[in-house]
Amino acid sequence: MTRFVYTRSKKLGKPPGTLIFVGDQKIEKQEIYLLEYNEQAFNEANYDSTQFDAIKNKTILETDDLTNWIDIVGLHGIEAVEKVGSLFDLHPLTLEDILNSDQRPKLEEYQNYIFIVVKSITYNDNISEIAVEQISLVLGKGYLVTFEEQSNKIYNDLRERIRTKKGKIITFGSDYLAYSIIDVLVDNYFTVLEKIGEEIEDLEEELVINPKSDTIQNIHQFKREMISLRKSVWPLREVILKLMREENEFVDEKTIVYLRDVYDHTIQVIDTIETYRDLLSGMLDIYLSSMSNRMNEIMKLLTLIGTIFIPLSFITGLYGMNFDRSSPLNMPELGWSFGYIYVWIIMLSVVAIMLFYFRKKKWI
Repeated sequence: MTRFVYTRSKKLGKPPGTLIFVGDQKIEKQEIYLLEYNEQAFNEANYDSTQFDAIKNKTILETDDLTNWIDIVGLHGIEAVEKVGSLFDLHPLTLEDILNSDQRPKLEEYQNYIFIVVKSITYNDNISEIAVEQISLVLGKGYLVTFEEQSNKIYNDLRERIRTKKGKIITFGSDYLAYSIIDVLVDNYFTVLEKIGEEIEDLEEELVINPKSDTIQNIHQFKREMISLRKSVWPLREVILKLMREENEFVDEKTIVYLRDVYDHTIQVIDTIETYRDLLSGMLDIYLSSMSNRMNEIMKLLTLIGTIFIPLSFITGLYGMNFDRSSPLNMPELGWSFGYIYVWIIMLSVVAIMLFYFRKKKWI
């Protein structure tokens, strides 16, 4: 089940800027990926958290004509995050937000960098559940530092474009790289929504044809997933709007055009989420109405059966009483040769008349 809030009891009473990891450890070993590139040069290297000094000592980080992408995978290693903060002069509150994996998407501008929080969403087909991961971006002049909870495969195509020097990402700076990452994440939202849409269509068909006992549970689960998606995507449009509208030295005017495009995609994602939420709410109402109608039909059938058997029970009870034939107040029917058959004819006639009357009244 999707978690909406992580416990922060470990931070209770601590001063602002205290570095404590809040969330689940998703990988065993923390890793650091470094990409340095421009139109002429390209360099790629992998490090673990114990080799951080190798990155710090690279003079290439101070070269203006190269775009540097440092990807920190694994937030449980507080020491590495702290070293990155020291290297790029990050504010302690920024580092605190990086380690809190339940942050909402947001943008904060500092003197020497922009801090952005976005959400990566994946869908597990086996258990029909989404997984939300926090990704933090620190955008500065000539560099971009990303912090992830675990390695993300959706970056593979982006890294391959950088390796093969395809597209504008080579000629543009770190701001375009930040846009490209956000664009990849938003495009992945569409992929996740397509899978969820297929599941909702199957659930809707099941609801109409043959609702089962676990149908209501599936509807509630998808409603929770939509709440989680909305929480992750809705604030993202504010982030992109701030990148587009606020004047700063870290986002080039040429990149703003592309940010407008990803903003439109974000609006489409939000509209799709709202549509699915409305569908699920309607499906829940349909399920409750169908269950109520089914119960009413059952009660109607039982009432009809009971109503039909009331006069029959009266007749059989009447003729089941003990009478003395010598009494002047005897029942003449008891002496009839075909009395048993007559009683059956009377009872069947009563049933036929009642059924005819019920059908005429459109009760059945």
